[in-house]
Amino acid sequence: MRKFAITTIVAMGAMALPAAAHAQSNEAPEVYVGASAGIHDLELGIPDDDGTIYGVVAGVDFPVGETFFVGAEGNYHFGSGAIDNEYGLAARAGVRVGDSAKLFVRGGYQEVDLDVGNLFGINPPAGFDTSDGDYLVGAGVEFGLGDSPIRFRAGLDTIAFDTTRATVGVLFGF
Repeated sequence: MRKFAITTIVAMGAMALPAAAHAQSNEAPEVYVGASAGIHDLELGIPDDDGTIYGVVAGVDFPVGETFFVGAEGNYHFGSGAIDNEYGLAARAGVRVGDSAKLFVRGGYQEVDLDVGNLFGINPPAGFDTSDGDYLVGAGVEFGLGDSPIRFRAGLDTIAFDTTRATVGVLFGF
């Protein structure tokens, strides 16, 4: 039930962002999709409790004033090692730096499906829930290549201050 409540609150917040941002600016929203890869350390205190993740991100940023923006983004990553896959939704807020860079913070919800076989060397019984999710907080930077729609990004997140996730990616803006 807690997962459903958190997911509902995050989704409602993400839906409210466009209306709030549009009321503050007449600039067009910035939509993006991209590829992402990184390391997610579960910090369980056992050997090999981290995993490489690789997947996709997609989102939208709404300008609010000259340098400030708010937005929302979703992600889905496949994993190796201790992580089978993970997915989530986050709200973003940040500032533009120069013509093509952004600094941002984000908060949302992330669900992580563990690969118990790789993690503990055993197969869980049928019906055993191997996923866990909680709130996500993080920060990152994006920078572009002049007028190109391609941007690069790096981010550092934590899930409930229990895990550490570092990612890099390439984005294509519309």
